[in-house]
Amino acid sequence: MRNPLIQLGFEIPFDEIEATHVEPAVDALLAKSQAAVDAIVANDKPRTYANTLGALEEATEMLERAMTVVGHLESVATNDELRAAYNAAHPKVSAFWSELAMNDGLYQAVRAFAETDEARALPPTEKRFLDKTLDDFRRHGAELSAQDKAKLQTIEVDLTKLTTEFSQNVLDETNAFELIVTDESKLAGLPDSAKQAAAENASAKGVEGWRFTLHAPSMIPVLTYLDDPSIRERVWRAYNTRAVSGERDNRRIIAQVLELRGAKAELLGYGDFSDLVTEDRMAKVGANAKAFIDDLRTRTQGAFDRENQELQDFRNDIEDEAASALEPWDAAYYSEKQRQAKYDFNEEELRPYFPLHRVLEGLFATAQALYEIEIVEQDAAAWDSEVKSYAIRNPDGTMIAAFYVDLFPRENKRGGAWMNSLVSAAYRGEHPPPHLGLFCANVSPPVGGKPALLTHREVETLFHEFGHLLHHCFSRVSVRSLAGTNVAWDFVELPSQIMENWCWERSGLDLFAAHYETNERIPDELYEKMARARTYRAANAQMRQLGFAAADLALHQDYDSARDGDVMAYGREILQRHSSTKLPDDYAMLAGFGHLFAHPVGYAAGYYSYKWAEVLDADAFTRFKKEGITNPEVGRAFREAILSKGNSEEAEKLYRDFMGRSPELDPLLERAGLV
Repeated sequence: MRNPLIQLGFEIPFDEIEATHVEPAVDALLAKSQAAVDAIVANDKPRTYANTLGALEEATEMLERAMTVVGHLESVATNDELRAAYNAAHPKVSAFWSELAMNDGLYQAVRAFAETDEARALPPTEKRFLDKTLDDFRRHGAELSAQDKAKLQTIEVDLTKLTTEFSQNVLDETNAFELIVTDESKLAGLPDSAKQAAAENASAKGVEGWRFTLHAPSMIPVLTYLDDPSIRERVWRAYNTRAVSGERDNRRIIAQVLELRGAKAELLGYGDFSDLVTEDRMAKVGANAKAFIDDLRTRTQGAFDRENQELQDFRNDIEDEAASALEPWDAAYYSEKQRQAKYDFNEEELRPYFPLHRVLEGLFATAQALYEIEIVEQDAAAWDSEVKSYAIRNPDGTMIAAFYVDLFPRENKRGGAWMNSLVSAAYRGEHPPPHLGLFCANVSPPVGGKPALLTHREVETLFHEFGHLLHHCFSRVSVRSLAGTNVAWDFVELPSQIMENWCWERSGLDLFAAHYETNERIPDELYEKMARARTYRAANAQMRQLGFAAADLALHQDYDSARDGDVMAYGREILQRHSSTKLPDDYAMLAGFGHLFAHPVGYAAGYYSYKWAEVLDADAFTRFKKEGITNPEVGRAFREAILSKGNSEEAEKLYRDFMGRSPELDPLLERAGLV
């Protein structure tokens, strides 16, 4: 029987891949990759780039591609059989990568090549690949003793199993919750769009009334608009106490993951896990990341305190009598009321101007104007009937890349939004092969016979993920491992976050924002209210991100279970300092924090990267603002200096190549209204 995962080409047959294919394919590809690695080690001919580093790149490509596809399907189309197959295969692959990084024969082969005349004369990108490969070997334990290598390999496999279990627990806990409301009077305050979505959700489940879940398009309107505080509280508590009991208790997993990461860092000779993670990033050491976060907190604290007092005063003013302190499930609700009172602006007013098809057209039009490309829909096999496929072409018609778009929530799909690369091509010769990627989100689906109408934040999310995708698709790097988004994690968010700026500029919005019924653009008065409200509670938004980053760094730098006790209480105390309201004793946001605990590394000790890259994006966008936000000359400069270069040069140099100087902090603070 043909196994479609064995030899995946550019056109991936998603409609043919089944759970039964996973383990046989992974076993076969592991054996093939291992044989190729063994051949590199056993080679007795003079060491060359082709028979060492080039051969190593080729040895693992098909295995990487297959596991990317399987992991993606487990994220967007999971079922019991696929999950079981993935859980069986993933530890094997993790063990292979761990063994590969500690393969002394392979390490010595690369070191031997590094001593050759060819290595000393390599082109800059290939030379960087050699240097980073040697460094990666060291950072992954190649110089450890045999006993310590065995310890490290066990740690890596255990981390893979635990973080996979964490992610699956969050998905299952999210899907396990539902709130059925049968009394329409309890839905007072909820926008019609949210009520219709809840009614259709209930109907699809065969129940009467309105059904609410913990998926963002359902949950956020409840917390923002619903008048009934008891329902807001129930939904907020359900979301923030996911995976803390029974078989899906992630507290145990978090404690084990932190212990294993600490042990890994110690084995490799680092002071803590944050130093291990940041060494090859712009921050260089964990202390620099912490200093960055601490500095931003200091700059934000005064405005944060003022905003919170103003919100409490606002609530006191509109209640019949002096109100008690705001609860966490009150914050978004009263914030929205205050914003409406302060700016006469309700975000729901914008929704009719953001029909999904127009948003995608505008997203693509923005890229087409900036980067002189063409984006066209095409037919391709996908994992769900609502997934669409597109091609990116040069003006002469040659294909640069293709990508999939999967935008609506499903119970077999994890929450959030993300981009992933499926095929990353090395850029060599006159006609390099195209790249293949995807981006996913969970935006508001169509309801009430209307098209899908998005919130402005959902529009920003699509622009953000498309920015990641362009970073992948525009790569022109000769080494696959250094291509596209394979950059320092505190740099990788620059191409994505900078795209969000086009969602705020009038000329950017006019490319796509039009009323779904009348086709009229956003009225000037509504746009001006939206622009004025942009910095509303900006200090709170910034503090929230700083809190996540601070908790992340503290857990990976300072936390000691014997000294500090319960990890949830420890994290909660840090998050409390960044919260506008008092957090309940059972607040367990960490138990659902996939950025930190759904991957062996992921954003662990790296959540600061979002703010770090936000400094870069705010500063870099000043050039677009100055020279024209759809100016193709600036677009070409950004594509050439940033998007096409991947990890072929240091991030600091790429940034200076585009801006002509190092990044400055003030544009971020100015954009947020904090200066």
